[in-house]
Amino acid sequence: MNIIDLHSKVWAGLQASRKQLPHALLLVGQKGLGKYELARHFAASLLCESPTIDGLACGKCLACNWFEQGNHPDFRLLQPDALGEEAEVEDGKKKPSQQITIDQVRGLDEFFNIGTHRGGLRIILVNPTEAINRSTVISLLKTLEEPSPDTLFLMISSEPMRLLPTIRSRCQAVPIPVPSMKLAEKVLADEGVAQADRWLAMAGGSPGLAMELAKSGQGAWLELLTARLSAGRKCDPLSIAADLEKAVKDSKGKVGLKHVTEALQKWLVDLTLAKNGLSVRYFLPQQGIISGLADMIPAARLIQSYRALITRRQEAEQPLNARLFLESLLLDYRALFAN
Repeated sequence: MNIIDLHSKVWAGLQASRKQLPHALLLVGQKGLGKYELARHFAASLLCESPTIDGLACGKCLACNWFEQGNHPDFRLLQPDALGEEAEVEDGKKKPSQQITIDQVRGLDEFFNIGTHRGGLRIILVNPTEAINRSTVISLLKTLEEPSPDTLFLMISSEPMRLLPTIRSRCQAVPIPVPSMKLAEKVLADEGVAQADRWLAMAGGSPGLAMELAKSGQGAWLELLTARLSAGRKCDPLSIAADLEKAVKDSKGKVGLKHVTEALQKWLVDLTLAKNGLSVRYFLPQQGIISGLADMIPAARLIQSYRALITRRQEAEQPLNARLFLESLLLDYRALFAN
């Protein structure tokens, strides 16, 4: 996916900022827009010894070779171990962390105490910033408050309101917009994605997330979920929970409880839109079914249920009994249709 073409205006703005870089940039936008890839391209271009006229890294100099190999002396990536873990986690072994740890942040101390290569820029990419827990963020704040000379933090966030105000206030925000549907569909078509409109709708217009959904084998469990949810008050929460638990286990880490919870959130959003006489946003093929279901549910009950799901989405990140969690979610869904 050509992230520069997808966000050409943002890229032009980043290039203009090279003349007077702040000490921290916060790239914000919904999930799946390519914020991380855009930040990596920008970091590579800043470290490159011979960038192109468009500001892209040349890909040929020594600095570019170091960067591509992941060992540039002036670049550090802070992200949860889970994001960098490619191997499947075997049963009984400790799962990689979903958070950026205090040890990772403290590891920057030595990085700051060493001079930069050829007197250049020092870059720290944080992805995602909301993965820093409260105890760890204090250590990072000290660095943001008193940044070392020639240091740039590139911080990524899909949920900026989860960040402490003290973090947001110390960064210059760079909004990453949702691209036009026409452009997004072209990008997906170039990548060989079929039914681009369907996946873009499910992804809220984010091409990266749409591609992930289309190519990760999530279509099967999503179709299962939507078919069962379409039954409304006649759905069987216990049976659906069992089937979804099996899908989560069979996916070997590709599908998690958070994905199921997010899908249910999107279903409720579409129910709310239909309740107000609007077109659905996410589940386009089920427009008619959703409209019929929405007529059976009081508007206030939909709002209360969605608010409860926000809390459930956070709970989905924590160790818990998957079957009980799913059963509780789906029992609450069927309760929407109670007389």
